[in-house]
Amino acid sequence: MSFSKFTSHAARFGAASAALLAPVIAFAQDAAPAAAAVPEKGDTTFMFIATILVLFMAVPGLGLFYGGLVRAKNMLSVLMQCTVIAAMVMIVWVLYGYSFAFGGGTNPFFGGFAKMFLSGVDTTTTSATFSKGVVIPEYIFMLFQMTFAAITPALIIGAFAERIKFSAVILFSLLWVTFVYFPVAHMVWDASGYLFGLGALDFAGGTVVHINAGVAGLVGALLVGKRTGYGKDMMAPHSMTMTYIGAAMLWVGWFGFNAGSNLEASGGAMLATVNTFVATAAAILSWCVVESFTRGKASMLGAASGMIAGLVAVTPAAGIVGPMGAIVLGAIVSPLCYFFVSVVKNKFGYDDTADVFGVHGVGGMFGAIATGVFASSSLGGIGYVGEQTMGGQVMVQIQAVVITLLWTGIGSFIIYKIVDVIVGLRVPVEAEREGLDLASHGEAAYHN
Repeated sequence: MSFSKFTSHAARFGAASAALLAPVIAFAQDAAPAAAAVPEKGDTTFMFIATILVLFMAVPGLGLFYGGLVRAKNMLSVLMQCTVIAAMVMIVWVLYGYSFAFGGGTNPFFGGFAKMFLSGVDTTTTSATFSKGVVIPEYIFMLFQMTFAAITPALIIGAFAERIKFSAVILFSLLWVTFVYFPVAHMVWDASGYLFGLGALDFAGGTVVHINAGVAGLVGALLVGKRTGYGKDMMAPHSMTMTYIGAAMLWVGWFGFNAGSNLEASGGAMLATVNTFVATAAAILSWCVVESFTRGKASMLGAASGMIAGLVAVTPAAGIVGPMGAIVLGAIVSPLCYFFVSVVKNKFGYDDTADVFGVHGVGGMFGAIATGVFASSSLGGIGYVGEQTMGGQVMVQIQAVVITLLWTGIGSFIIYKIVDVIVGLRVPVEAEREGLDLASHGEAAYHN
């Protein structure tokens, strides 16, 4: 939307909170008017660093995190899938993804074709931030959004790791970002988007990234089926050291994910930074406490899982809730996710290899809905828009969660079926037993 339209939205929050609340209203802005101010060098540098940090999350952070959770014979297959998915989506993003998500159209579900092949985007075009008259180069806004698009489909592959064809992963990811991710990103973060119009709050991707990927992962795990020998063979993570390294990289990179979503180096970015620290710390401690009571021991796998759960829960709330609210989010999300990965998954018997749904899906849904509660100024948040109430905002958040669930659930199911018809989803049993490193890529991560 135009810069003037954006500032009219910000004005609804009052002068005291407009700078912090504006990121809640819109994550994406079209190019600013020709008469707009010269890009702020400090904000541009801040966004450059944030963009590189999000890349660091995907390559190598996510690859190492998932790689450590699978068996040694599948380590390289996970690294390869994360890397190639990210590379492919980067190309797709500049060809048409940026336009489909943020092309400036008025359709509530589709951004249009105006910016395909980055048409009209050059070194002179700018994007508005959330302070009146402040802009950043459109290139850096486009790149920041590109890293979000690149990591989201890579999150999905943890749900069906160790038994899916490499060609199926790539084809699925291509179709999924086109028909699921880009529309959801437009609906939530673009001024003309449907969920944006409802007033849904999603600071950095609770719906767009985590619910989206978590549900798609669950659908994939169900359709691809269980790993051969699941429930009988030993399938413990082969390297908790690698998983810890990857999780730590994700936490570091997540500061770019959350603070960068403020689009400028202001108080809103600092609030998101504080919340990314404390929510994650609370979730780690909470998971350890739960494990100590249920298992008698706190595990490194549990601490790493709590780390990711806390990051997921605070993502939609990062620049909206206060630090005390963020701590509560982290403390609650770990028991909730633990219940899903240790009880619900076993009860229903689905094989979600890296607990993508149990952590990203469940944690994302909780965080999205809880954002509507802890945004309240009475609970330390930055308040609601206009006359909105806590109950009203929570209902809007639930609507956003349900719509995202349906969009990604139905869309992902259809895409999996299409991919299965074209290339097939699953590797042969012999290849699965041998390991995808050798069967799919002709190499091994480790040599005796």
